[in-house]
Parts: sequence; structure tokens; C-alpha cells
Amino acid sequence: MNKKVALIGSGNAFFKDEGAGLYAGKFLKENFDFEPEIEIVDGGTLGFRLMPLLQEYDAVIIVNTASDNMKKTGEISVKTTDEFLDGELVKKTANEVEIAEMLQICSMSEKMAETTVISIVPEDIISVEVALSEALESHWQNYISVILQTLENMGIVVKEKEKRCSLKDILHIFANPSIEFNRGF
Repeated sequence: MNKKVALIGSGNAFFKDEGAGLYAGKFLKENFDFEPEIEIVDGGTLGFRLMPLLQEYDAVIIVNTASDNMKKTGEISVKTTDEFLDGELVKKTANEVEIAEMLQICSMSEKMAETTVISIVPEDIISVEVALSEALESHWQNYISVILQTLENMGIVVKEKEKRCSLKDILHIFANPSIEFNRGF
């Protein structure tokens, strides 16, 4: 496999569950090695500024939250760009709106990465807190497993690092960004 692959953790760490994509990206970066190597990007709430990544890479995985009143908290979806855009999108946050619009615009360009969006339904995207709700924490390992399985399905070998970083550690890093922790990511 000679594909150039990026995983983008997207969301807002200041609004509790909306940071799940960011936390997942950082969790993967700290706990796993990938062969061939993939780029793990702090997509934050960059929205349209992520567009160049969709044109520079062969494959992109966006991990985020996706509000959906028809699904239960913690439910995970894995969708291609077409599936993501064809579905009924519930857009409760600016980040959800920008990701959808960015994918719509990029899908019309000459070159666009094969894009997969892995979303988890949040419980609380209102509280101003660097944390996950108990409901989302209970689905955390499944969310990570789905992301890792998607990477493996792309032919990427996943190896767990010897030194582990817990979800609690990841949340602490985001709540206390410093140079030591690369300002969070």
C-alpha cells in the first residue's frame, strides 16, 4: 500500500462531547504506531482550512461527532463522502456544518481523497468543559476499535505502543495544553 493517508480529529474540545474526534486523534497518536505511517492531524474546528488535506492525501479519515436525534448516544457510523452527504444531516454545531460543506465543495473538485467519516453521536455538546459525558465514555473503546478496524481495512498495520496513554490522560492534556504536550495535540 503506497497510499498517503491522514486521520483528522475534528471537533471542539471546549464543548464536552464535541471534542470526541480530537480526543480520538490524540489517543491514537499516543497509543499506536501505524505501518505505513499515517499523518494524524488536529483538525479542531478548522472546517474549510482542512480542504487542502482532502486534495493532498490519497485517503482521509475524519473522526468527529455527528448529532442525530434518531440515534442513541454513542452510536457510531462509518460513511463514505457520498453516504455522508446523501444522508439527512443534523447540523447542531458550526463544526458539523463546516465539515459537511467542505466535503460538498471538495467532492466537486478534480482531485479529492477517498474520504471516510467516522462519527459518534454525542450526548452533551452544550456544557463548556474539556471532558466526555459518562455515556460517551462508556462507548469510547468501541469508537477507537471502529477507527482502528477502518485503518486495518485500508491495509494499514496497527501496533500498540508499549507505553499507554489513557483517555483520562488525553483529557488532562487538552484541559492543560502546554509546550510539553505540543499544546494539546
